Amino acid sequence: MPSDKFIRQLRQEAEQWQNEGLITTSVYEQLAQRYRFSNIETAARKRFVLILIGLGFLLLGLAVITFIAANWPTWSRELKGTLLFAWFVGVNTAGFYLWRNPKQRWQRRVGQGLLLLGALILGANMVVMSQLFHQSIMLYQLLLWWGLGVLAMAYSLRFTWLGILAILLIGSGYEQSLSEFNSIGEFFWLQLLVQYMPVLAGLMFIPLAYWCRSSWLFRLGAIAVVYSLETSLIQLDIVNSPAWIAAIACALPPALLWAYSDSLWAKHLLVKSFNRLARTLAVCFLSLLFYILSFHWVWKTSPITTGEEISPVPGFVLINLLVLSSLTIWGWLRLFFQLREGWRKRKQKEEASVNVSPVGGLLTNSIVGIMIITSTLVPYWHLSISSLSIAGVWFFNLLFLLLTIGLVREGLLQGQRRLFWSGMMLLSLQIFSRMLEYNTDLLLKSLVLFLCGGSVVAAGLWFERYIQGSEIM
Repeated sequence: MPSDKFIRQLRQEAEQWQNEGLITTSVYEQLAQRYRFSNIETAARKRFVLILIGLGFLLLGLAVITFIAANWPTWSRELKGTLLFAWFVGVNTAGFYLWRNPKQRWQRRVGQGLLLLGALILGANMVVMSQLFHQSIMLYQLLLWWGLGVLAMAYSLRFTWLGILAILLIGSGYEQSLSEFNSIGEFFWLQLLVQYMPVLAGLMFIPLAYWCRSSWLFRLGAIAVVYSLETSLIQLDIVNSPAWIAAIACALPPALLWAYSDSLWAKHLLVKSFNRLARTLAVCFLSLLFYILSFHWVWKTSPITTGEEISPVPGFVLINLLVLSSLTIWGWLRLFFQLREGWRKRKQKEEASVNVSPVGGLLTNSIVGIMIITSTLVPYWHLSISSLSIAGVWFFNLLFLLLTIGLVREGLLQGQRRLFWSGMMLLSLQIFSRMLEYNTDLLLKSLVLFLCGGSVVAAGLWFERYIQGSEIM
C-alpha cells in the first residue's frame, strides 16, 4: 500500500500535469480514485487526533504515577503488589488486543508499543518487588531474569521486537555476570545459564528467529552464540591455555556459521532460509579475524614449553566445545556429501548450488575450508611448536587480501554494490593499517593515501558504469 507521503506528492504532481495539459481530467480522476486523493486530509486529521489522544493519555499516565508516588509510603505491601501486577496485566492485555485485532493500521502499532511497554514494566516490577520483600538483587541477575521473562513473552506472542529486547537483555546480563561469576553460585540456574551460554543461546534464540521469520533475530542470535563462545575461551587466558584453545577460538565460529543448515529446523517449521545470512556472518567473522591477526604485535608471544604450567580447561567449556564442534562436523560432512552428489549427477545447476557460496563465487567451500584450516594451524603452531611472528603476519595478510578480492570479484559477477564496496573498503583498510603500523616517511604515507583514494574513486566510477551497462543489456 502506498504511503501517505507518496500519495500527497502524486496528487501535487497530477494537479500540475493537469494544469500543464499533460493529462486529461478523466486521467486525473482515475488517479484520484485509484490512490484515494480525497482521503489524505481525513488521514491527516485522524493522525492529529491520535497525537492529541496520545498526549492526553501521557498526561493521565503521569498524573497516575504522581498520585501513586505521593501515596506510596502509606500503602501496604499487599496493595503495592496488587497495583504493580494490575498495571502489568492491564498494559499487556490492551496491547495484545490491539495488536491481534486491529480495525485500523494505527491500532496495531499502538498494540506493539503497549507490548514493548509491558516488557519494560516487567523489569520495573522485578526491581520494586525485590525492594518490597527486602530481596537484594544484582544488576546481572535482574537482566538475566528479565530477559528470560521477555523471551517467554516473545515465544508466546511471536513478536520480533520482544525477541530482540530479550536478546539484548540476556546479552547485557551475561556481560555483567563475567566479572562476578564466582558469586552466581547462590543461583544454580543462573550459573548454568552463564556457563553454557554458547549452547543455550542457540537453543533460545535461533528457533525464535524461525518462529518469527526474522532475519534480525537470526543475526543477533548467531552473534550471541559466537560472542559467548569467544568470551568463555578468552576468559581462560588463551596464551597460558593449551594451544588448541586458541586454534578453536579462531576456527570454530566461522566453520560453524559456514556449514550451518536450515535442515535442523525444516522438519518442524515452515522456515525462512537463513543459510545465506549465516555464511555472510562467517565471512564477517573471517574478515575481523584476519584483520586482527595481520598486526605484528599480536604475535609477540612465545610457544608454551612442556615444563610450563598450563591452565586447566573447565568441564563446561569442554561440553560447549563438544556440542558446537559436533554440529560443525555434521554440517561439513553434509556439504561434502552434497558436493560428491553434485559431481556424480553432473548437473550444472546442482553444482552451482553446492559449490558456490551465496556470498561469493571465489569463496567456495574449498577456499573457505582452506582459510579455516590455516586459521587453525598457524596459531596452534605458533603457541605450541615454534614462533611464527613473521610468517603469521604474512599468512593472515595474504588471507585478508584473498578475502577482499573474493568480495570484489563477487560484486562484479553479481552486480551487487554491497559486496563490491565491502571488498574495496576492506582492501583500503588493510593498506591504511599497514601504513600506520610500520614507521614510514610522511611523504610515502601521503603518496599511499593519495593512491588509495584515487583508486577507490576510479574503481567506484568504473563499477557504476559497469552496472549501468549490464542493466541496459
